[in-house]
Amino acid sequence: MRNFFNFLRSKVFLVQLGLALLVLILIVFMALRWLKSSTNHGEFVEVPDFSKMSVPDMRKAVEEADLRYEVLDSANFNPDYPRFSIIEQDPPAGNKVKENRKIYFWVNPSGYKQVTVPNIIQVTQRNATSMLRAVGLDVQRVTYVDELGKDMVYEIKHKGKYIKPGDKLPKTSKIELVCGNGSIPEQARIQAESQ
Repeated sequence: MRNFFNFLRSKVFLVQLGLALLVLILIVFMALRWLKSSTNHGEFVEVPDFSKMSVPDMRKAVEEADLRYEVLDSANFNPDYPRFSIIEQDPPAGNKVKENRKIYFWVNPSGYKQVTVPNIIQVTQRNATSMLRAVGLDVQRVTYVDELGKDMVYEIKHKGKYIKPGDKLPKTSKIELVCGNGSIPEQARIQAESQ
């Protein structure tokens, strides 16, 4: 045991211990330098604003900024943006990211998705309006014709043309409801008077 403690205090052991510590410090220093250079530590790229850019323009800008990208579908059409342009990005513009970071994009579709016109014939105007709004259609105006059912929907129009339940229209389309005004139609009145 005494020889072991003498060895720990000997010059040979202390030199070996010093050399081992020096090699360890050099290895840690070299590893940190390598990590710093390989991960571009402290070097960032500012994410550009890609909003309203077309997909080809976005691709070019992403490559120039040394970034990568992934295009994700978007079901929500935004009329404030051109068709097939970028409507959203993650991370947002102005963020600082590492080179080669992947940016996710959502693209504006070509238009609103198609919705089916519900069966609102012989339904009150109030209920018909609710049913149309539920599928994403809007009532632009209501016109009245001589029909006995007051505020009952008799026909549906879109852009001046008659449409029927089950037809497909782009979401947010404007609809015209043709409703009864509570009066007996002229022909029915004439027939009733002639009998």
